[in-house]
Amino acid sequence: MALSPQEVERYARHIVLRDVGGPGQQKLKAARVLIVGAGGLGSPLALYLAAAGIGTIGIVDDDEVSLSNLQRQVLHGTGDIGRRKTDSAVDALARVNPHVVVETHPVRLDASNAMALIAAYDLVADGSDSFATRYLVADACALVGRPLVTASLGTFDGTLTTIRTHETRADGKRNPTWRCLFPEAPPPGTVPSCAEAGVLGALAGTMGSLMAIEVIREIVGFGEGLVGRLLIFDALSARFETLTYEWDPENPVTGENPTIRDLSSHARA
Repeated sequence: MALSPQEVERYARHIVLRDVGGPGQQKLKAARVLIVGAGGLGSPLALYLAAAGIGTIGIVDDDEVSLSNLQRQVLHGTGDIGRRKTDSAVDALARVNPHVVVETHPVRLDASNAMALIAAYDLVADGSDSFATRYLVADACALVGRPLVTASLGTFDGTLTTIRTHETRADGKRNPTWRCLFPEAPPPGTVPSCAEAGVLGALAGTMGSLMAIEVIREIVGFGEGLVGRLLIFDALSARFETLTYEWDPENPVTGENPTIRDLSSHARA
């Protein structure tokens, strides 16, 4: 996909990178990325993907901007309070890069629409703030065959990994699923919400930016990604750690005896 003269100048610092270059920037322009959640993680993620020149960014979020969001959700401003987050996102991303197409989905992602939404994009980046949505997105990506970059926030810590369940490694072994890492969601009420426990605002910026790096890396194809690796950042100690995880033959999605073949279990949840 050819770049205009304006785009060549805009992305000049990418184009001179040996591992990106013109071909890599063209891949970014041709890519379609779905962002789940226009909140703490989705905000910096969307801004950096737009700045990077992702051709089409889809944003799914059914929420409205509230005053308490603004401590960390940098996609929105005070004047956006009460607006749909997807509408606020369109305006913010247009200011960053008019060459990017933004597709909005102001709906709640659920078992009835997840498969169709995800199938319309090349890659999914999940910044949702609920376990139910996180498992729904991961299962849908596995069933549809789409790569997934997924992150989560704690009070002072965050995690990030990439999942390419639909592919195998060079040695022929299957890539792990989300459920290989976390087989089941914790029971409702056992993990306090952001509103209950709080969250360091700048932490969302750190993890959302790391998500953007991973999305860009996955599209262009440089470096070593986070497939089979969980990146953990502890803001209290300013320390990064990485844990490895493998495909579990007992996982219910792609295991030897899979029990999840559609999203009906999420519909009953």
